[in-house]
Amino acid sequence: MKAAIIRETGGPEVLQVEEAPRANPGPGEVVLKVGAVSINPSYDLAVRAGTSAFNPRLPVIPGVDPSGEIVDVGEGVNPGRIGQRVAVLGMVRCGTCAPCVAGKRCQHNKPIGLQAPGGCAEYVVVDELQIRPVPDELPFADATVICRHGPAAMAEIATAQVKPGEWVLVMGAAGGLGNLLVQLAAMAGARVIGAAGSDARAQVGMASGAAHGVNYRAQDLTAEVARITDGHGADVVFENIGDAALWPGAFNSLATGGRLVTMGYHGGGVVPLDVKQLHLKRLRVLSSAPGKGDDALAKCFELGAQGKLKALIGRRFGLDRVADAHRLAESGEAIGKIIVEPHLQQSAASRH
Repeated sequence: MKAAIIRETGGPEVLQVEEAPRANPGPGEVVLKVGAVSINPSYDLAVRAGTSAFNPRLPVIPGVDPSGEIVDVGEGVNPGRIGQRVAVLGMVRCGTCAPCVAGKRCQHNKPIGLQAPGGCAEYVVVDELQIRPVPDELPFADATVICRHGPAAMAEIATAQVKPGEWVLVMGAAGGLGNLLVQLAAMAGARVIGAAGSDARAQVGMASGAAHGVNYRAQDLTAEVARITDGHGADVVFENIGDAALWPGAFNSLATGGRLVTMGYHGGGVVPLDVKQLHLKRLRVLSSAPGKGDDALAKCFELGAQGKLKALIGRRFGLDRVADAHRLAESGEAIGKIIVEPHLQQSAASRH
């Protein structure tokens, strides 16, 4: 099979597409013919650049969130699963092994794309524990994005306890997680303000369900939120960027008694905190754990299959253009998730 392999850290040029042996499934494992996998800054770009916090083992095939079709199964797996369409969960627990019982990482979970071969290849082997069914109506690219970000977005909505009629500010409204938050907050009956780093990105947030859009690179975010809400401020702020330059505008947009929920930190992760405002306005800063519940994922897939929850996909690349996909992701110029489709024959140009 063909696979993208990182043998040393560096720029996108270190990604090499090579012929690699297709692994056979072991007990409890399945082989997927990969339909789609996304490029994630916190995982793929960081592993390649040598800045990952997840202790990757080189050489490694990147790609933490593939979806595809089961083409082979190992001992102990029902052969009837061959042909099923599934997505892969990166971090799951069996709940019964000794590490699980002790609250540590499950011994059966494979951190693919980090310490085991990932999905940026024509085929990938994963434990049956890590796969979840994908509706026939949902394309693999959409399934990958929704599986990666949908449960996390639902977990953030639950952490914030969003109520109908509340003002909700979503930072990064044109990103993978942020865009799903815009959609889910709007479904919950909130009045959503989609904030993003350009006019075009803010427009994407509005097209996805935000009632208002703000370009936080060109406008005073706090002043704009105050204007839009007639001085009330945002009851909830979803801030998953962690950029020291952007955080104050989001934090200062909170209404008295407001909640700021945070999960991501690809903007650096170290930000200033105005403790005086935290105290005087009785604010809450809440960390939301990534969503892992099967019920949440099944609900997201159901909404996706019905066309009610839409994955924001910016560009699609074939496996032979994976280095270009990394360059585009690193540039920050793409709007929406960047997808690699390993079986897409494409040498000349990426699809839109």
